[in-house]
Amino acid sequence: MHRDELTEKYKKTVMDELDISRDLADETLLTGIDRVLVREQALSVAEKLSLRKDIFDSFRRLDVLQTLVEDGDVTEIMVNGSRNIFYEKEGVIRRWDRCFSGQDRLEDVIQQIVAGVNRRVNTASPIVDARLPDGSRVNVVLPPIAPEGPIVTIRRFPGEAMTMDRLTGLGSLDRGTADFLEERVREGSNIFISGGTGSGKTTFLNALSGAIPQDERVITIEDSLELQLAMPDLVRLEARDVNSEGEGRITIRDLIRTALRMRPDRLIVGEVRGPEALDMLQAMNTGHDGSLSTGHANSAADMLSRLETMVLMGGELPLYAIRAQIASALDLMVHLARLRNGRRVVVSIQEVTGYENDRIGLRELYVREGEKLVQRERFLGDKRRG
Repeated sequence: MHRDELTEKYKKTVMDELDISRDLADETLLTGIDRVLVREQALSVAEKLSLRKDIFDSFRRLDVLQTLVEDGDVTEIMVNGSRNIFYEKEGVIRRWDRCFSGQDRLEDVIQQIVAGVNRRVNTASPIVDARLPDGSRVNVVLPPIAPEGPIVTIRRFPGEAMTMDRLTGLGSLDRGTADFLEERVREGSNIFISGGTGSGKTTFLNALSGAIPQDERVITIEDSLELQLAMPDLVRLEARDVNSEGEGRITIRDLIRTALRMRPDRLIVGEVRGPEALDMLQAMNTGHDGSLSTGHANSAADMLSRLETMVLMGGELPLYAIRAQIASALDLMVHLARLRNGRRVVVSIQEVTGYENDRIGLRELYVREGEKLVQRERFLGDKRRG
């Protein structure tokens, strides 16, 4: 009998012998599981221990996903309905040999996840972003949007906060380039990190934030809390979706405006996707030097174009005014990419030189050639400091 079938078999026996409807302590539940398994003479000790964990996970944790969540080398978990589970490990996507007992069980796990962060998902509102207690990012899509069954994608982050030293050890960038970026952070350059999906933008932002002086007041603004900053004067703000009455939404844009009243030295916006780009740029242009953010794009130039579009979503401004504001606000664009072997690396660092002849100027300071980042130009300096 398959492992999942055995788990389901003994889980039903435990449910028959225990009153699961009441709030049982973990120890009581484990004792009940042990009582069922100890009677099974045909099972080895190793099999009983494995089943004990699987049954407990199915009651109190994330069922068949729990083993993947606990594996520190797994970076992504992808659930395509109850029967198909894939995961990424060491840059390679593999199929998990386990599955949920049915769609109802998968939906139970989904509700458990979203309830943990006070969010909701149902057929009327079938898309939600959430997170696990360890900070892993979760995206859920339910039927009818996903007609073949619920889709769950879990982006996992390192258990320990990523540092620039660790990134250099992984080959994401060399020590000299890391020193350059850390110096720019300390001096208050506004830095925007771009890259495609899974390129490591949030991880890099987290590492770069480690260079912020400890005596500064920092406010982070995120859709779902992911950053792991360690500093004494840190305020973390998280957006909120509508409640069951369709009210109470708090957007990234709302949070940026609120943060500006909280006397921040720096703002860190986890990711900009829409009209909040206008508020972020205005904050960078009004005394909040050293702010950081990320966005999805295929290159630094593409990211600037996307920012223009986002700002247009936030207000009716002439294009020349938008470009001038972007050029004035940003100092550096750091672009990341995920290589075919799964490594996430810095591929270019460009300086935003200003606005001239109806375009935003970019100077390529560093560019990846093979395994190395090669310096092409010297940094001219923060525009606000001359």
